[in-house]
Amino acid sequence: MNKKQLIEKAIEAKKNSYSPYSKFKVGASVLTENNKIYTGCNIESAAFSPTICAERTAIAKAISEGERKISAIAVVGDSEWTYPCGVCRQVIREFADNNTLIIIVKSIDEYREYSLEDLLPYSFGPEDLK
Repeated sequence: MNKKQLIEKAIEAKKNSYSPYSKFKVGASVLTENNKIYTGCNIESAAFSPTICAERTAIAKAISEGERKISAIAVVGDSEWTYPCGVCRQVIREFADNNTLIIIVKSIDEYREYSLEDLLPYSFGPEDLK
């Protein structure tokens, strides 16, 4: 996997953000186990609850194209370090394992790497329902 390419795609996706209310732009890119990259941005709604985060947009695009496993995800936002919200962490968990790479991006050359378990310890996933 080329981390820089995943980061660049997240930064590009941020430019498409529809955030007229918060003015807080977020972009994400997801690498699947089939080495395909899907991007997403946050999309706000005047009613607020239908708003969707960039991470979930990218994941939804991947899943709708038949992908089922996430290998890595990069996230970039308007704050110095933008981390996935709790809902996004749980959705990532649905399609990733605890060792999945999460890249939190400040710039193309400055980023932090975590495992999903770092960001969502003691998670509940699909295997818990078996």
